[in-house]
Amino acid sequence: MKIVVLDGATATQADLSWDSFEALGQVTVWPRTAPGEVAGRICDADAVLTNKVMMGEDEMNAAPRLRYIGVLATGYNVVDLKAAREHGIVVTNIPAYSTDSVAQMAMAHLLNITNGVGRHSRAVGEGRWQESADFCFQLTPQMELHGKTFAVVGLGNTGQATARLAQAFGMRVVAWSSKPAEVLKASFGIEKAGSMEQLFREADVLSLHCPLTESTHHIVNAQSLSLMKPTAILLNTGRGALVDEEALSEALNGSRLYAAGVDVLEQEPPRKGSPLIGARNCFVTPHIAWATRDARQRLLTTAYQNLETFLMGSPRNVVNA
Repeated sequence: MKIVVLDGATATQADLSWDSFEALGQVTVWPRTAPGEVAGRICDADAVLTNKVMMGEDEMNAAPRLRYIGVLATGYNVVDLKAAREHGIVVTNIPAYSTDSVAQMAMAHLLNITNGVGRHSRAVGEGRWQESADFCFQLTPQMELHGKTFAVVGLGNTGQATARLAQAFGMRVVAWSSKPAEVLKASFGIEKAGSMEQLFREADVLSLHCPLTESTHHIVNAQSLSLMKPTAILLNTGRGALVDEEALSEALNGSRLYAAGVDVLEQEPPRKGSPLIGARNCFVTPHIAWATRDARQRLLTTAYQNLETFLMGSPRNVVNA
């Protein structure tokens, strides 16, 4: 079997390896692949592993031997599932590998906004505390989370993990979810919002954890932002396109929203910039919430097991059955 990894650099970085996959076949690992390079690199592949490289109808037509596509992520919108079914290609994903890492990043953004630890530490290093007339020195308001409302959009694995962390801070958690209200209350201690509008209105912190679909594209927009408190905080560690970046930038710069912490943007990398980069009280990290070593090791282990079980005739984590 010939296995081709189209963009393997981000998963392994400098501390992990693709070597274990050699037990399953001949492995070619490309650190990254441009769109025009895909066809040539997969033309004789039996299996392709991809994170962000698109696999559509044209790419599948260029690979007559292809029978398996392993998506190296939880989201699988990089693959045309209809075309894969028509070509008899099994597509798998990696569910829940980065749940705790992403939840941790959501709270890191929240604590950065509410306490400004890094900003204050840098100021102390610059000698600004020494110049203070008082025993304490404060650049930004210190905000307590206890008793505040933490609103969650999407209550899958990551949404649940983030909600548990919010509850540990003593926050009231309200969610927009397909799960019944009685299940949310009994199983998670979470209230179910009666509507998305209620969720936006009541949120002191709004955290996005839903998949990107036609219905969730730009779920945060000018209209929904207008419902939010000017003291509220928005967190997005889900998908960049859940947020209308222009609308969020305008709300932040117009002081109609207090702050935002985001780990994802609509275009990554932001080659032409982004309205969120440089917006008032907007803190942007470069899509690294998923990338702890522990999470990346789980990703590689699951990717291996997915391909191994496919070869054994019992594929798992199939998304195009």
